[in-house]
Amino acid sequence: MEEKQIIVRVEGVKKTFKMGKQHVHALRGVDLEIYAGEYLSIMGASGSGKTTLFNMIGGLDKPTEGKVFIDEVDISQLDAYELAWLRNRKIGYIFQTFNIIPTLTALENVTLPMTFAGMHNEAATEKGLQLLDLVGLGTRHQHKPLELSGGQQQRVAIARSFANDPAIILADEPTGNLDQRTGEEAIELLRSLCRERGVTIITATHDYKMINVSDRVVWVKDGRVDKEEHRDQLNISLGTIGEKERE
Repeated sequence: MEEKQIIVRVEGVKKTFKMGKQHVHALRGVDLEIYAGEYLSIMGASGSGKTTLFNMIGGLDKPTEGKVFIDEVDISQLDAYELAWLRNRKIGYIFQTFNIIPTLTALENVTLPMTFAGMHNEAATEKGLQLLDLVGLGTRHQHKPLELSGGQQQRVAIARSFANDPAIILADEPTGNLDQRTGEEAIELLRSLCRERGVTIITATHDYKMINVSDRVVWVKDGRVDKEEHRDQLNISLGTIGEKERE
């Protein structure tokens, strides 16, 4: 059996925030390994620490204690330039609020990371059009965000996240601002792209529909990993969500 490649490793990560005179322990010593090519969902109630853990993995915040490795590189030791380089080339981001620039067209939003990476305009345009076509927006490339529906804006964000062929896609509540049908379409699109391109997808979410497409779910509670469930253990249907939420 082929050994799985670890692409992200979290070791003893703690995060403490100071709020006035109080110290809030968002993470209390998390250990986690994430494998190349898997679809991992980080789930937990508000205040559980899942978003903080997500931000640590994405290099959006630094731990108070512990280490985060991406491809065996300790990202907490990188300077601002090195971290920006890693984010631009190794990680694609998808946010709940889409975070696409309203004054730019869909194509310009998708090609922006390529421009930052130094790709020539002609090559970036060609690749951007291919990515928009891949997410079903090939004919809308000249439209600006306000001319697109919420689902279409999220598809632009998904296309942009793949701009520099990242090894990892980080999706923060990617269905949070979408209706049920559009959210399901976004989830299926991410799943298919994960499989086609061998990309690791890590999502922080409240959306139980993610369970249906995840290879593994990590449940976070009180700043710790409470449990992990693999695909063969994820026998949860939408009809039993209420029971799960009461646990």
